[in-house]
Amino acid sequence: MTEINLHFTGDFAAIAAANNLLSALIDNHVHHGNELDIDVRSVTRKRVLDTNDRALREVVVGMGGHVNGFPREDGFDIVVASELMAIFCLTESWGDLKRRIGDIVLGYTRAMKPVTARELGADGAMAALLRDAIAPNPVQTLEGRAGVGPRRSVRQHRARLQLGVGHPCRPAAG
Repeated sequence: MTEINLHFTGDFAAIAAANNLLSALIDNHVHHGNELDIDVRSVTRKRVLDTNDRALREVVVGMGGHVNGFPREDGFDIVVASELMAIFCLTESWGDLKRRIGDIVLGYTRAMKPVTARELGADGAMAALLRDAIAPNPVQTLEGRAGVGPRRSVRQHRARLQLGVGHPCRPAAG
């Protein structure tokens, strides 16, 4: 029952957790010596939230001294508008998912060389967070009808957009 509760409402929580893990790992890497020489001004990854709050699109993080990181501009994207959500929707297999996650460019070095999630060592942990979300979870309603959880919301969203039906969260006009 716990697995159903964790992912029944869709994949957004898993996508957000994996995306925000990458952001935390970037900050942690820079804080502990920055072996990859990441230029903090070039970090392209934003954290994500499942909310649309314009005030959080652009924020300053790392305030409060050295223990809180380096002050820099950052922000939040909406979970469904994140690169990781696009990767998740397009993936064909577990191996394909891990490869695509590893190829995510998170920023650049001071020499302008791209730095990937694979180089940071984040791809395995991010994929692990998406392990249960990648496969459909068959469930049954109280009325006895079969349903399919978590992947359903992402696939329906993508299919409706491809067909030009509109946003799945808004009722059709008419």
